[in-house]
Amino acid sequence: MKRTMLLIAAAIPALAFADASTDTVARGKYIVTTSGCNDCHTPWVMGPKGPEPDMTRMLSGHPSDFPLTPAPKVSGGWVMVAAATNTAWNGPWGTSFTANLTPDAETGLGKWTYANFRDTIRTGKHMGRGRPVLPPMPIPMYKNFNDADLEAIFAYLQSIPAVKNRVPEPMAPAADVAMK
Repeated sequence: MKRTMLLIAAAIPALAFADASTDTVARGKYIVTTSGCNDCHTPWVMGPKGPEPDMTRMLSGHPSDFPLTPAPKVSGGWVMVAAATNTAWNGPWGTSFTANLTPDAETGLGKWTYANFRDTIRTGKHMGRGRPVLPPMPIPMYKNFNDADLEAIFAYLQSIPAVKNRVPEPMAPAADVAMK
């Protein structure tokens, strides 16, 4: 019966998770909070004691109103750099921007199904079939979440306030761009 319910839920858009049980949403909040999702998906600002997540934009990804100059060159053992917001990263893969995980229908996960979310985490590909999910996203670790954990995470993400924030697409490494 549970397998049948998961299969049905996988085909239903995110709206179905708006009515998820309080226990499931609470479990999802716990996992998101302890797994460091806010570390990268919530823009950071300078607080009185140094950088801290801006919880008014919780899990909304790289701010569309924070343009970046080209990434600085790394050397001396450094292989990547991060933006001041901790939402954009540059390394050998190019530049990646953390996704908007809020349920905004146009710029976040609002139109995603549970299957899209599960498949993204399991395969390391956007929506389970698109472009690779880039560093620093810890897909090698997160793909080990069990189905109940992923269902709880998705239910929690559907329960938080939607934030309209269109995140830029990843950029190819500078060497690849220069060759075109």
